[in-house]
Amino acid sequence: MAAQFPDISSKYKDFVSKSTLVHPGPPGVYKVEVKQEKIGNLTKIIVGEKTLEKTNKTILLVGETGAGKSTLVNVLFNYTMGVKFEDGVWFEVVEEKERSPTESQTPDVIVYEMFEGQSVPYSLTVIDTPGYGSTGGIDVLTSQRLLDLFQSEDGVHEIHAVGLVIKASENRLSDRLRYIFDNMLSLFGKNLEKNIVALITNSGGKRPKDALKALEAAQIKCARNEKNEPIHFLFNNCQSDDRTDEDENEILKRSFDKANIEMSQLEKFLTGVEAQKLSTTLEVLNVRISLAACIYNLQERIHLSEQKQQEIRQMEKGLDKYNAKLKSSTEFTIEYEEVYKEKQKVGVGSWGMKLFYDSATCCRVCQENCHYPCTVAWYADKCKIIKNGHCTVCTKKCPASDHVKEDWQYVTKTRKVRRTLKEMKKKYEVKKEGISDMLAALKQENDRLEEEKNEFLEEAYKHVMKLDEIALSVNSLSTFVHLDFLIEKMKEKREDRKAYQLEKIKNSQDKGVASVLKVFYKKKNETKLRDLEV
Repeated sequence: MAAQFPDISSKYKDFVSKSTLVHPGPPGVYKVEVKQEKIGNLTKIIVGEKTLEKTNKTILLVGETGAGKSTLVNVLFNYTMGVKFEDGVWFEVVEEKERSPTESQTPDVIVYEMFEGQSVPYSLTVIDTPGYGSTGGIDVLTSQRLLDLFQSEDGVHEIHAVGLVIKASENRLSDRLRYIFDNMLSLFGKNLEKNIVALITNSGGKRPKDALKALEAAQIKCARNEKNEPIHFLFNNCQSDDRTDEDENEILKRSFDKANIEMSQLEKFLTGVEAQKLSTTLEVLNVRISLAACIYNLQERIHLSEQKQQEIRQMEKGLDKYNAKLKSSTEFTIEYEEVYKEKQKVGVGSWGMKLFYDSATCCRVCQENCHYPCTVAWYADKCKIIKNGHCTVCTKKCPASDHVKEDWQYVTKTRKVRRTLKEMKKKYEVKKEGISDMLAALKQENDRLEEEKNEFLEEAYKHVMKLDEIALSVNSLSTFVHLDFLIEKMKEKREDRKAYQLEKIKNSQDKGVASVLKVFYKKKNETKLRDLEV
C-alpha cells in the first residue's frame, strides 16, 4: 500500500490507505482498490460495498477513441467522493496510460459500479464502451456485448443517461465520429431520446459553440434544453494536472470548480430524468441481429436458387433437344452444371481479438449458414438466432440440436455432370415415363424456388419496417447496405410501393453512414454483408 501524501485532507486518509500511489503530486493521484466480477463474458469493476439504502443511476458513455471516456469515469467517481481542489487528492478507478491515438483505452465493454461515494444519495453505474470505429474492428462485438449485458439477470435493465462524449474543439462531426454516434443510437428504442446528453471534454469553460454546431449539423437525436440546444455538460480533463507551479494553481482551481459545477448540473439531470427500461432496446437489438442473419442467409439462398434455376434451364434445353428425336427413351445423357454444397473453413477470431469466437452457426439439415459471423456464442444453442429451441432463420426452422457452431460454413459450388433421364427423374421424384413430365417437374421446381425467394425477401422487408417503427435511429452501416440489397430485389419483383418505402428510409439516413463506407470499406459495392452485421 502507498504512503499517504501529507497535504491530503484527513477525510480521505482511510480510503487512501487502501489505495495505491500513482503520482505523489500535488495532487496525490491514487489508484483505487477495486473488485472484479463477471457478467457473462463482461467485466464488472466494483468500488465499495453495495447498500440497500441507496438507489442507483446508470450512465452509458460512447465516443471516439481519445475523446476522454475513461477520464470521465474518474471524474464521475471523484465527484461522488466529494473531492475538492483544496483536498489535494485525485482518485483513479481507471488508470490512465499513454496510448496511440487509434488504440482504445477500453478494449471491451466494462461496467463500473461505484458504491463508495458519500456526496450523492445514490450509487453510480457507468458503462464504458470501446472507441467505436477504432482499428480494433470491434463494433459488432460491442453491440453483442451490450445485448448480453441488458439481457443478463445481473446485468443492466434501465439507463438514466447516454453520454455522447465529444471534444469541445470539434466544429464538425467527422465521418468516423458521426458513424460512432449513429451506430450506437441505432441500437436504442425511441423512448431513450430524452435521456441522451452531450458530455463535452477538453473544455475551457466557455459555451461550446463548435461542438453544439457539430451536433446540430449532424442532426443527432438527443435531449434538449429550453433554448432547444442539445443538453450538454462541460469537462476540462485537468483535475489531476500537476500543481507544483503556483502561478497556474488559480487557473487550475477555477477549472476544477467549474467542472464540479457542471457535475452538479449533471447530477440534477440524473435525479430528475425518468430512467428508461431497456425492453425496447432489447427488441431493437434482437431485430437487428435477425435482420442481419436473415439477409445474409437470404443472399445465399437467392444465389443458390438462381444457380439451381440455371441448372434447370440447362436440363430443359437438353431435354428439348432430345424430345423431338428420342421421345420416351431413357438411354441418352445430358451434361449440365450441377449445384452442390460443401464445407469451407472460416477464420476464428478474424479481427485479431481473443474476446470472441468468430465462426458460423449452421443447420446440418437445411445445409445453410444461419448466422455468420457468430461472434459471441460458444455453442449453437446459445446463438441469438435460436428462439424457443428452434432456429428463426433456416428454411425449415429446425431445432437447435440440428445446428452446429464450428470453424466452417457451407458454400455453394457447381460441377459438370452427365445424367440420364432416369437419374434426373429419380432426383426430382418423377414417376411417369415421358420427357414432358420431366419438363413439367422442372418448371414446378423453378416456380417453387421463385416463391421461396419471395417469401424470404418479404420477411427481410418486415424486419426493416419493424426497425423503422421502434428504433431511435435506423442509421447503421449494416442497415444501409441491407437497404441497397432489398431495394434492388424489390425492383426486380416490380414491388414499386415497397421499393419506394425502403428508398425513403435509406434517403433519410445521415450522410455519415454513406461516408463511412468510403472510410472503412473503400467501395460500397464491394462491401461484404458479413463484415457489416450488427
